[in-house]
This record gives sequence, C-alpha cells and structure tokens, in this order.
Amino acid sequence: MTIDLAQFHEMFFQESAEALDTMEQTLLQNNDGAVEKEQIDTIFRVAHSIKGGSATFGFTGIASFTHTIETLLDLVRTGRTTVTQVEMDLLLRSVDIMRDMLSAEQHKRPLDEQAVGELQESVKEVIARVSGNVPRATSAPAPAAPSASAAEPVASAAPQQAAPVQAERWQIAFRPGSNLLARGNDPLRIFRELSRLGEITVRVDAGSLPPLSQLDPHRCYLNWNIELAGPKEKEPIDEVFDWIGDDADIKITAPAGFSAATVTALAPAVEAVAPAVAASTSKAPEARQAAPADAHKAAASESTSIRVSIEKIDELINTVGELVITQSILSQLMINMDGPQAEELRNGLGHLERQMRALQESVMRVRMLPISFVFNRFPRMVRDLSQKLGKRIELKMTGEQTELDKTVLEKIGDPLVHLVRNSLDHGIETIEKRKAAGKPEAGTIHLNAYHKGGNIIVEVIDDGAGLNRDRIMAKARERGLIGADEELSDDRIYNLIFQAGFSTAEKVTDVSGRGVGMDVVRRNIMELGGNVQIFSNADHGSTVRIRLPLTLAILDGQLVRVGSEVYVIPLVSIVETIQVRREQINSVAGGRAELLRLREECIPIIRLYQLFDVEADTTDLHDGLLTIVESDGQRMGLFVDELQAQQQVVIKSLETNFRQLTGISGATMLGDGRVALILDVPGLISLFESREKLLRDDRQAAVRHAA
Repeated sequence: MTIDLAQFHEMFFQESAEALDTMEQTLLQNNDGAVEKEQIDTIFRVAHSIKGGSATFGFTGIASFTHTIETLLDLVRTGRTTVTQVEMDLLLRSVDIMRDMLSAEQHKRPLDEQAVGELQESVKEVIARVSGNVPRATSAPAPAAPSASAAEPVASAAPQQAAPVQAERWQIAFRPGSNLLARGNDPLRIFRELSRLGEITVRVDAGSLPPLSQLDPHRCYLNWNIELAGPKEKEPIDEVFDWIGDDADIKITAPAGFSAATVTALAPAVEAVAPAVAASTSKAPEARQAAPADAHKAAASESTSIRVSIEKIDELINTVGELVITQSILSQLMINMDGPQAEELRNGLGHLERQMRALQESVMRVRMLPISFVFNRFPRMVRDLSQKLGKRIELKMTGEQTELDKTVLEKIGDPLVHLVRNSLDHGIETIEKRKAAGKPEAGTIHLNAYHKGGNIIVEVIDDGAGLNRDRIMAKARERGLIGADEELSDDRIYNLIFQAGFSTAEKVTDVSGRGVGMDVVRRNIMELGGNVQIFSNADHGSTVRIRLPLTLAILDGQLVRVGSEVYVIPLVSIVETIQVRREQINSVAGGRAELLRLREECIPIIRLYQLFDVEADTTDLHDGLLTIVESDGQRMGLFVDELQAQQQVVIKSLETNFRQLTGISGATMLGDGRVALILDVPGLISLFESREKLLRDDRQAAVRHAA
C-alpha cells in the first residue's frame, strides 16, 4: 500500500522551523568557541532530525545540505575543531539557508540554488581543512562489494577509542531496517559514539548481502553484533541509539559471564556501503512509502501538546464570550426578583458566574504565548547589526516567560524590531565615543517584559547617548510641526519622533535614518489598544515603554453614561476622573474651545454629547464629570454625566458586523441587553481635533468674507 506522505508535510515544516529557532538560539549563546557538549548535542540533533525528515519526504536538497552541516557538527562533537568565529558565521548562515530551503519546499517557490551551493562548498572547505581531506560523507563514493563473511571480526569505526573501564559488559544486537541509510542515519557514527563509552568489538553479519549487480546503495543489508565494556548504566547506550528511532530492531543485554574484548575495527566493506548515501533519497521508494507511524515520527517528536488551528480557538473564545453575555443578562434579570426560589436561583447564578469566569480565563490562556517567541529573534539581529555598525553591544533579556495573547504577540514583533534597530543605530555610541565619555566599550540593550494590572509592559532600554532634545525641537520647527516660539514638555518633544517621516539622522543608512519606522511603531501599538512612552536622559540612555492589553478579545473598561447612552472607556487610557470648579475652566476662540487648567497643564475638553449628537443630562461642566484620558503624551478631558461600574467586557468588532467608525474601536453587550460602544481614545482625539480645525477654518472664512 502506498502512503501519501504529503499529509505530514505541514507538521514537518512547523517542527523544523521551531527546531531551527532552537539551533540559532543555542549558537548565539556561545560566541567565543567555548561550546558545551550538551549544546552541541542539541544543535546536532536539530540538523539530524531535519535531515532525516527531509530524506523521508523526498526533499533531497535539504537532506544533502543538512548532511554536510551534520558532518561539521560531528567534528565539533569529537573535539577535532571548535566553534570559532568562522564556524559560527557558517552555522548561522546555514540556519538562514535551511529556513529558505524549507520555505521554498513549503510554498513551492524557486530557491537560490547558487547561494545554497556556495555556502555548502564553504562548509566543505572547513571540513576538509579540519579533516585533512574532503570527507567521504560529502564526496559520496561508489559502493564496493564487501568481503566480510558472517560473524567475522571487523575494523573499528573510531579513530579515538576510550580507555577500558571494567564496570559493566553489554551485548548489543543491531538489526537495522532497509531504510536506515535512506533516512540519513550513519552506522559508522553510531559505532564511534559507542567507542567513547568503552571498549567495543563489532562483528558484521553480511548474510543478507546480495550480489554486487543487485545491490541497491540506498538500502542497508548488514546487521551487527556489538560487545561493549564500560558504562555501568544502560541509559547512555540507549541515548546513542535514540537517533535511529523505529528504523532498527535493537536489543541491549548484559549476559552473565560476558568478557570485554579489545577494540577492533570495522571492515572496509562497511565503510563502502554506509557513508553519505542518506543525501540521495530520490531513488529510494521505501523512503516515499514509509509507514504512517514512521513518517509521523520523522515529522514530530512525542509531546503532551497538540496543534489546534487558531480559527478553532477563536470560535471557542467567541462562544465563551456569548455565554458570558448571557450569564450577565440572567444576573441582571434576577435583581428585581423576590422569594425563596429567587434566592436559590440567585445562588445558582452566582455559582454559574464563578464557573464562567474560570472557564473564560482557561480559554483565554489557550491563546497565551510567552513573549520569548518575539524576544528570541533579537540575539541574532543584534549580533549581525553590531558587527555591521562596528559597535560592541550586549543584549539582555528579562521577563521572557511573560505571556500575552497570540494576536498581540504577532503584531508587537515589527514595532520592537524598529525600536531595537533605532537603539543600535542612534542610541548606542561607537566604541570611540563611549571611551571618550567614560563608558564601557560595550553598550547594553535591555528587553524587559512584565505584567502590571491587566496589562503587559514591554520596555526597550539602552545605555546610549539618549535623545537630543534640542535637535528634535529644531527639526520639528523646521518642518512646521511646532511654532517658532512654542515650548513643549519633554514628553511632547520626545513623542515628535513618532511623526511620519520624522528623523534627525545626519545621513541615511540601510539600518535607519529614512524617517520610516517610528510612526509604524505608534500606529501598530495604537491598533492594539496600547500606548507608548519615551523617557530619555542625555548621555545615559533612553527607555521606550509600551503598554499593551493582555488580549484583544476582552477589555478592562470603565462604563460612563452620557444621557441614555453608555460608553466604555479602556482603563489603560484613563489618568483620573475629577469634578471641576468654575475657576478651572477657560474658554478661547470665541467660546468654542474649552480648556481645563489642572496642575499647571491646560487640557482640552471634549463634550461627548456634542461629538456623538446625543442628549445629555446637563450641559454645565460643573454638574458633570471630566474623565482625563491620555494618548501619545496628549491629554483630553471627556465630559460625561456619570461614572458607572468598572468591568471586563467582551469586544465585538464593528468593522466585521457594521463598518469602521472613527473614535469607536468596537462594541459590547451589557448585562441588561443594551449595546455599549467602546471608545477609541486616540481616534477620539483625532476626531475632536479635525472637528475643531473645521470650525477654525469656518470662522476664518467668515472673517475674511466680512472684511
């Protein structure tokens, strides 16, 4: 029966992408060649797994390339070379190439074969230099017929054998499947690993070997019996054969009276058949017709987790949200009910509310992922850009396990990339300038994440030169963003860098300086319902602090009433709520614009009933309340009739169900069945400013007409 392996491709691509991330992170932990054995084993396992899976699915180019990388890694594992800067660069570039190769196979698009070939040749040159010649694994010699007979002692596979340790004696029956070689496994490497555990004697059983004319170089016809003296425990032997998986029948026993033999060598016949044929699997039908269990094992390791599409999770969250609304409506109906049965029903609804809250939190956690998924891209980026810019930069990351919603996680990646690149290019000084300023040669960029209230805070901190306040002001005046004599607070000045096209760079580079990026940062963060602040200290560095909601499905909000309408203001945007005194209000521009004087700051006032054309309880500012909100360092006072409860609300998209409205980010269902609009504070401020500009233009036109 022919098995369609295409059904396992997507899982293989996902697992391989995650494995390459692990490989890259492990490499970046060691930039000085002092790589620990466990780390090299981790990197080796990644390459080996991708090679085996690629061979299974017939991706011969990937299998060939990863086989070359595996050979280099094996030289590191055996201590024949170290991970110098040359090897580090090659391995990191290999990660990039393997990502491109996997992506090309996944999306059926062309691959830059020249780039792959050039890098593979560079790796082979390093292997040849270390080995003294080009390894057999990369030259793939033609197989020769073996001359060994069954049970004949053969030559050792290991040029470096371990000293005998008379601790325990083991007998290993190694009966590989016919697909062992086609799936990228190398018996010689297995024997070398065993020889490091103690003295081995390897005997080959060539009884199944066909005549030379019938020999298929992609099949394995040999079996081996191995005697091993050395390890006290069976576990290290099992680890050696972990690479094989289900491709062999392996029996490991410790028979009584077994005596260790001296180290002998494998026959030349084995060397002729075993090496490097794993890279050529296009002619191996067994590799394309593997059993489902084998194919699945090549694509994914055993795990206690399952992969679920995000659409299914969104459906579940939406259903739970509807249940929360229904439960809230039932609780509202109970308010005016009396009697013993009503009390029992009220108790039951209280129990239901607690269960719904627990269910809601559990479902939301399904979408939560640690921010390390975003942070892990930066060690490589910082390393590459610091070399390009000629700077020494240390990257520090804390709070990597802080969790937030997957959707938020995906959209925060690009803003963080822009911020880190700016810190690298503009923030951290050159080595010479840091020396002159009495600073350490190496600058520091610190990525930090933590929970605060119902939000997540992400900070990008550097110890560089800080923002140049005077240069920003001069550039803003030059572009007409502020008046010639206008003075701004530090917060307002620093927020000018988020204007589209704003840049103080003296020259344009391919890293930064084109004035694109920081406006994207603000726009993306605002779209997530968050805000961004900048703090800077001249010559001591800068901090960019991003405040984000944990999820986009549920919002912590303050309910406010304007007449008969109820609105929801995100708590993250609220500074305070006050009742104003008459002497705090100033009117300008003919009484149309109103300002609140609050602690030496003038704050514009937005009358929500005018903006949304609803009837309010009062039009007198002294009888209502002002809720002070903030966005991008700019504050506004929202005039409302009454504050109501604070509560979590389930967000429903207006754009999906109706259309997008400026100043409104969504809607929610209240417990009494009414719909409440959720205010978008940045959009509200923009809407108010546009409205005021139109009024000013109308007044100026009227004055000109009267004149």
